[in-house]
Amino acid sequence: MKLGFVTAILDFMNFEEVIETTSSLGYKCVELACWPQEKAARRYAGVSHLNVAELDDSKVQYIKEYCQSKGVEISSLAYYPNTMDEDLQRRQYMIDHLFKVIEASSKLGINMVTTFVGRMQSKTLEENFEEFAKVWPPIVRFAEERGVKIAIENCPMLFTKDEWPGGQNIASTPANWRKMFEIVQSDNFGLNYDPSHFIWLQMDYVQPIYEFKDKIFHVHFKDLKIDRERLNNVGVMAYPLQYITPKLPGYGDVDWGKFVSALSDIGFSGYACVEVEDRAFEGSEDRVLDSLRVSKRYLEQFVI
Repeated sequence: MKLGFVTAILDFMNFEEVIETTSSLGYKCVELACWPQEKAARRYAGVSHLNVAELDDSKVQYIKEYCQSKGVEISSLAYYPNTMDEDLQRRQYMIDHLFKVIEASSKLGINMVTTFVGRMQSKTLEENFEEFAKVWPPIVRFAEERGVKIAIENCPMLFTKDEWPGGQNIASTPANWRKMFEIVQSDNFGLNYDPSHFIWLQMDYVQPIYEFKDKIFHVHFKDLKIDRERLNNVGVMAYPLQYITPKLPGYGDVDWGKFVSALSDIGFSGYACVEVEDRAFEGSEDRVLDSLRVSKRYLEQFVI
């Protein structure tokens, strides 16, 4: 496995600074944030370390050479919108940008894009899958034609009032994955597997690794802690952030030995990126860098 991190947490750096930091910290790769050049709609979004709308041949060559000179790989281009937004104009805007991200990933020879499939919040799951069957086959065909794999993260995107009800991503459970992969049958359509989301959904985060071993294209290393006292007070129907807290790997409830062991069992040798969403490490730029140092030091007992 190649250990890296998601660059969205380094919103105070440009591309060169991100790659230089990655190299100096000893990480092997980065999942490079590629949002449109606009104000963020939510935390950890809106960060762009690569403007895919202005990627010409000279810029492609520059990026490749700069990364090579620093010994850093780009694991994926990352863009996590709601591509099934009920506002059709907004939906099309996000899909159009996703196409640009896919195109950029192909030009750069990365050939991986990490994203969500989205969800219509006011519609039933059945209605969402009917819409998914319309929205996603053309996106996957576009990626196939360019040799790019799309890895869908399993985050429900259901944390706060604005995402209630339903959340903004149907790709959150093995049952839904089976349906997704039944509708879109492609070797280029798979998963960006994050164990932390299974913790607050009270699901087994190890066993699905074996069933979906051929669909795990990319991995997120993020932890999560459940506050049982708060949960006992508000219940599972409350907004999740009332009783869960995203944490650095090793600071939450994921058993990382079991998780990485299962990945080794299936022969996963791809990219695994730390995703920092731990507010305890966001007080300053130095604190953010500390989060990457701490995460790397902890994970190196499992990932060499």
